[in-house]
Amino acid sequence: MAMKTQTFDTPRVLLISLSHFVHDVYTSFLSPLLPLIIEKLSLTLSQAGLLSTVMQIPALLNPFIGLFADNRGLARWLVILAPTLTALPMSFLGLVPSYGMLLVLVFFTGISVALYHVPAPVLVAGYSGIRKGRGMSFFMTGGESARALGPIFAVGAVSLLGLDNFHYVVVFALLTSILLWFSLEREEEKTVVKRKGSLKNTYREIRHVFNPLCGILVARAFMHASMGMFLTVFIERETGSLWYGGAALALYETLGVAGVLSAGTLSDRLGRRRVLFWALITAPAAILLFVFTGGFIKILMLLITGFSVLSTTPVMLAIIQENAGHNPSAANGLFMMASFAARSFAVVLVGGIGDLAGMESMFTVSAGIGFLALPFLMRLEP
Repeated sequence: MAMKTQTFDTPRVLLISLSHFVHDVYTSFLSPLLPLIIEKLSLTLSQAGLLSTVMQIPALLNPFIGLFADNRGLARWLVILAPTLTALPMSFLGLVPSYGMLLVLVFFTGISVALYHVPAPVLVAGYSGIRKGRGMSFFMTGGESARALGPIFAVGAVSLLGLDNFHYVVVFALLTSILLWFSLEREEEKTVVKRKGSLKNTYREIRHVFNPLCGILVARAFMHASMGMFLTVFIERETGSLWYGGAALALYETLGVAGVLSAGTLSDRLGRRRVLFWALITAPAAILLFVFTGGFIKILMLLITGFSVLSTTPVMLAIIQENAGHNPSAANGLFMMASFAARSFAVVLVGGIGDLAGMESMFTVSAGIGFLALPFLMRLEP
């Protein structure tokens, strides 16, 4: 665990946030490289779709990874090693000779992703002092920025190096791990206290906030799924332009970065519940207006939706870390597993609603479910 401080350690928080950016850039490679991989290995679309699912399966191990990190005092080392462990399989995707080997690589990538994302917020919280919301905002901004820039980097690298030499991009992850080792290792507590925590005890520590947050996660997941997964399709069907669809998604993600960057910091000053309230009441209202308006109002509502839907994560991460007690990594693992389950469940249901009732109904239902987050927020202890 990171050395706890009452002051905000800006250099180290920014460094871990940068490592989040570098790490998630590599995880974003699959989508832009997929057309080349499909052509090389003659994959079907079903086989290609399975790759993303296999990469996400290790997220089910998040609580156990967190408990292991807490009991063994390995949070720091997992954060140091994970960028390289993730980059290695993702950088060699273009060299695999078979689909089976490709599945193995993305599965190991998924394990490394979990090894990074479970303990990293714990280190950020330790270096953020009393301003944990600000620290989580910086950290999540790194990840959100990687979503936007990662595919661009991948396309540029494969255009310059070719698929056969794409593996050279691993050097950036290696440098990041080395920088983390020099910057984090020497400033950490030298004595690691090994514990014998349990997931049961971890849940008991955080259940007063974890249970309401799970309700919020489920309600938010429908809005997140409809906008994040189907926004491009919706705009393309309305306008007939795939370019407009891509531009809408870019605007949505860009305002999401702004929301992530500001929400945690605001929650330090205004209170976690107050910031969550405004985000959770604004997001579904903005989605409804986005669907049923046009012109400038539609664009404005798209921007407000991106800002509000995506801004809640750093606030919730801060709440979890403030209440985690002796098992902060395990607590974060439980939260991340709940988030993964809610998101996976919502994507399937949202897609089904769209098929049966149309995309306008899909967005409307998602917004209606989004309002259901408010009763759970009222149960969240101050």
